[in-house]
Amino acid sequence: MKLWQKDTAALKEVETFTVGKDREMDLYLAPFDVLGSLAHTRMLESVGLLDKKDLADLQSALKEIYQQIEKGTFTLQHNVEDIHSQVELLLTQKLGDAGKKIHSARSRNDQVLVDIKLFLRSEIEGMVNAMLPLFDLLQTQSEKFKDHLYPGYTHLQLAMPSSFGLWFGAYAEGLVDDMLTLKAAFEVVNKNPLGSAAGYGSSFPINRQMTTDLLGFSTLNYNVVYAQMGRGKAERVVAQALANIADTLSRLSMDMTLYLNQNFAFVSFPAELTTGSSIMPHKKNPDVFELIRSHCNRIKALPNEIAMMTTNLPSGYHRDLQLLKEHLFPAFKTLKDCIEMAGLMLSNIDIKKDILMDEKYKYLFTVDLVNQLVLQGVTFRDAYIQVGRSVEDGTYTVPEQTPISNPHEGAIQNLCTKEIKSLMDKAVSDFEFGKVHHAIKSLLQ
Repeated sequence: MKLWQKDTAALKEVETFTVGKDREMDLYLAPFDVLGSLAHTRMLESVGLLDKKDLADLQSALKEIYQQIEKGTFTLQHNVEDIHSQVELLLTQKLGDAGKKIHSARSRNDQVLVDIKLFLRSEIEGMVNAMLPLFDLLQTQSEKFKDHLYPGYTHLQLAMPSSFGLWFGAYAEGLVDDMLTLKAAFEVVNKNPLGSAAGYGSSFPINRQMTTDLLGFSTLNYNVVYAQMGRGKAERVVAQALANIADTLSRLSMDMTLYLNQNFAFVSFPAELTTGSSIMPHKKNPDVFELIRSHCNRIKALPNEIAMMTTNLPSGYHRDLQLLKEHLFPAFKTLKDCIEMAGLMLSNIDIKKDILMDEKYKYLFTVDLVNQLVLQGVTFRDAYIQVGRSVEDGTYTVPEQTPISNPHEGAIQNLCTKEIKSLMDKAVSDFEFGKVHHAIKSLLQ
């Protein structure tokens, strides 16, 4: 069954090529297609395009389909092109002509648009919920290991003293900014395109604000042409938000692979969280972090991939857009899996003590020595030259007092953990998940 087919069947090869993986991808959209139809049919009845009996029958049948999807028993029949066709087919088989009426005043274009936006909105919420435990863990570990000093690096050269409290806290605050970009993506996604039809509106007396409210959207995509043009942009904006989270995890994973290396030997993990070598008995490989790094680097490529696939498209719908689903939709689970595995590893980390006692780290304290001289009245430039010469001529010695006593915000002894937590709480509170939950619950009752 195809919503667009009349009497002429497409050549089999054309049909296979144009459908591609769309049936597989549409399973991601199944519950949201039903939600869209629940809202749409209620709107149709309100403007006189459905009678009350048809509405009641359709609502009941749609909710049955939704329950099948929730239970995992729903499938697309082999001769059905997409989720929209499958739902309409099931309704028509059960209700006859009433099932044929649900497509009034909409196109497959705006139907898939609303499905995608509902899906993306739901997945963004899932991503928020996945990020928060990792954020909390990073903050907990930041406080736990705030006194564990280790070398800081610039250009991968020894720089200044750092701490694992700072390290964990840095990635926690990084997730705050990632959450803000996810919130921006949520705002782009949380707009209703339903009613734009094929991209030029409908001559039926539809009520777009009604479906907006029923589906819990914050507002509409008002301009019907832009509603269609927004496809591709919404996916790209969401992909960029995912890429930001992936970038944080990728960098964290790279740090861990370095710090686990024997030449660094800053951290270790239980044997069951690492892997071995087929010929080298001593090996403990950081495969989890390496795979997180690779998965996340691939996700970082998603925004560019979507941008290239939509390059030079004019306004209106184009079949190119169908392919955007194939890498974006599975990326949510991949990224959530990476977040979960990073949490598993970091919750079982063991950090070496007294790392800075090693002789090779003595130059980490040159800046502290410069600062001590400045506090004694030497100008900074003269102090810098004096300490630099002592390093070059071999007379440099580690200052007798090397406590890290800088109290400013965000320094080693002032991690500002509570302040960073407040930033995250504010970012999360700005999402409108409560409104969404209330709308969907009401729609399904």
